[in-house]
Amino acid sequence: MASGGGYGDASQKIDYVFKVVLIGDSAVGKSQILSRFARNEFSLDSKATIGVEFQTRTLVIDHKSVKAQIWDTAGQERYRAVTSAYYRGAVGAMLVYDITKRQTFDHIPRWLEELRSHADKNIVIILVGNKTDLGDQRAVSTEDAKEFAEKEGLFFLETSALEATNIETAFLTVLTEIFNIVNRKNLVANDSQGNGNPAGSLSGKKIIVPGPAQVIPEKRSMCCTSS
Repeated sequence: MASGGGYGDASQKIDYVFKVVLIGDSAVGKSQILSRFARNEFSLDSKATIGVEFQTRTLVIDHKSVKAQIWDTAGQERYRAVTSAYYRGAVGAMLVYDITKRQTFDHIPRWLEELRSHADKNIVIILVGNKTDLGDQRAVSTEDAKEFAEKEGLFFLETSALEATNIETAFLTVLTEIFNIVNRKNLVANDSQGNGNPAGSLSGKKIIVPGPAQVIPEKRSMCCTSS
């Protein structure tokens, strides 16, 4: 079970630190998604991100304190040089497109290829169709995006940073999946040493994502940084 933490970091002990990266074309709303999640803010006059920035938010997942370190970079080609450092250590990724701009969705395979060539092969990825508040201008159908996500084994949700729709759910989907994978790995390690407890509180719990735009990929093992 996951629950949202306060906006800003609490002073409690941190059990895990998970780095999640936001990628996608410029102006799809990556910075607004980050701002909504980290500070519950939205700015109508948001400027393009220059280079890289990251924000953190601490949440409680299954009674453990998890610090989400969310990295955001500009989608313009000229900032592509940041990639190797940007992806290093990332255990989760949000692949964002704008539902009103078909080109931003058509570029998703390229972003996914770049992500998979730079990041850990078992990184947890969610495809995010942002700006559902502009539904009357929709250029990418939910069905097209869902089909792509299923084919590539990605989670999928549509969001609105403006209306705060599914932003929390999208991040919790990724963070809870990472959390469950890490704890399953810990459980296997403990079992191999003869002191495991398969029925204990570290057993992975499947997250149920509300809404029709739901894709739950096959579970995979991965490596992750804990703190």
